[in-house]
Amino acid sequence: MVKENLAEVEARISKACERAGRNREEVTLIAVSKTKPVSMMEEAIGAGIVDFGENKVQEIVDKYEAIPQKLNWHMIGHLQRNKVKYIVDKVCMIHSVDSLKLAETISELAVKKNVVVPILIEVNMAGEDTKFGVAPEAAPGLVEAAAKLPGIRVNGLMTIAPFVENPEDNRIHFRNLRKLSVDITGKNIDNVSMSALSMGMTGDYEVAIEEGATMVRVGTGIFGARNYAVPDSL
Repeated sequence: MVKENLAEVEARISKACERAGRNREEVTLIAVSKTKPVSMMEEAIGAGIVDFGENKVQEIVDKYEAIPQKLNWHMIGHLQRNKVKYIVDKVCMIHSVDSLKLAETISELAVKKNVVVPILIEVNMAGEDTKFGVAPEAAPGLVEAAAKLPGIRVNGLMTIAPFVENPEDNRIHFRNLRKLSVDITGKNIDNVSMSALSMGMTGDYEVAIEEGATMVRVGTGIFGARNYAVPDSL
């Protein structure tokens, strides 16, 4: 099932890139494996997937230890400061930095572990009360402050768009995140690259790609419906 689903997702990504006049290589597919067993991940790995996204620290730690292959682990869920220590040297990127305090914690622990952690600033583009992320107008300031910290590099922006029936409803949020990225690029801030735009999930990743996404986070479209009964014990 996973291989067949991946083939369909890949075809849709390629077509979205064609429509946008972009190269397929510009978009990284992150397979969101949260709540999914290692066996399903191994099927995806067998199909060529190396980028996996997790929402919970405990799952990253467990799967990191269980899977021998070298993978790119992306922390895409809300990250509590007291859990940063468990993953700071395991992940290739933290997508969900939404406060200077969190950035400072990542910085402090990255320096201790002698690593440089690429981060994305999470922006709540739709202003949803139920979502994490900074307001769009606060994002440039957070980027600038985080960029001064050692041990991290600001690589771009991330957003979680609203759940909608019609993916076109989210186009405005993706377009505005892209504009925000361009505005921040224009500030020429040291230690900042706006090369990554992490936006778009199973329901709307094609629209996100048309609006400039460089990373799409697809879970249900690859692995099927999730089991939310997985505890986070750390």
